[in-house]
Amino acid sequence: MQDPLAQQIALFVRYLETERRSSPRTVDTYRRTLDQLRTWAAAEGMPLDAGKLSVVALRGFLASLFDTNASSTLSKKIATLRTFYRFLVRRKITKQNPAAVLRSPKSKKTLPRFLTVDDAVRVVEAPSEDQGRDPRLAARDRAMLELLWGAGLRVSELAGLTLARVERNRRTLRVLGKGRKERVVPYGKPAESALEAYLAVRDELRNPKTGEQHPEALFLGIRGTRLSARQVQNIVHRYGALGMGRGDLHPHTLRHTCATHLLDAGADLRSIQELLGHASLSTTQRYTHVTVDRLMEVYDRAFPLAHDPHPHDEE
Repeated sequence: MQDPLAQQIALFVRYLETERRSSPRTVDTYRRTLDQLRTWAAAEGMPLDAGKLSVVALRGFLASLFDTNASSTLSKKIATLRTFYRFLVRRKITKQNPAAVLRSPKSKKTLPRFLTVDDAVRVVEAPSEDQGRDPRLAARDRAMLELLWGAGLRVSELAGLTLARVERNRRTLRVLGKGRKERVVPYGKPAESALEAYLAVRDELRNPKTGEQHPEALFLGIRGTRLSARQVQNIVHRYGALGMGRGDLHPHTLRHTCATHLLDAGADLRSIQELLGHASLSTTQRYTHVTVDRLMEVYDRAFPLAHDPHPHDEE
């Protein structure tokens, strides 16, 4: 028979899956944190019941994670505990919410990393230079890179695209983002050309033994199965190394690059927020710091005397 805490976690997970319709990745993140809490409570001789764990106990649990987790990770774990306890109180499973008084550690805000236009072009054109690559896969890879950069998609959004969500006549994608919220994302002519080239050969990507393929997924592997987010990451690593000597290039960097280049070109923050699917404008505003920093670098190169505390004396 399960202990009360295990039952409470199971109820919460079911709520996330069925009522909140959270993504599998989000559900897994919540579950892992709560399983960690249960394991810690058992090891410390604490009651295995969320209603009997005090705020001191929760702080002890978080303290046990402090040395091995960044402040941003601890903040997410605190957010998980708050959501978990709010759920339990609403369902009248517990009366108290000790997580309500937990405070997230202050974390240093990191600015998004991005590529220059030249570097981004080198990356998206790298599949054409990949001599050992199957031409069908090279066409697929080019289309994926164009959409990651040109449409600012998250890697999970790209991997989850279906044929039905591509509106080719309008050059738009119907993307399922975080919380399964749908948004319409346009893509440009370079992405259109790459996507059409891939779609012309997509039907050839089938299981060599059975001839089967995933009927709905947009991006397929050599055996006709849907590409996973991890496989997309590995493909981006491949072309980061080939195009600009960076084997650690991440798909999210291309997303950041999309936002930065759009802002540089004059797009307003609200439009970029809608394109990227940010719930809060403050998330999008990080890109203004990046572009201001770049503007100051250009200013310093254009007006070097602005740095000189002792400009040439007038004669």
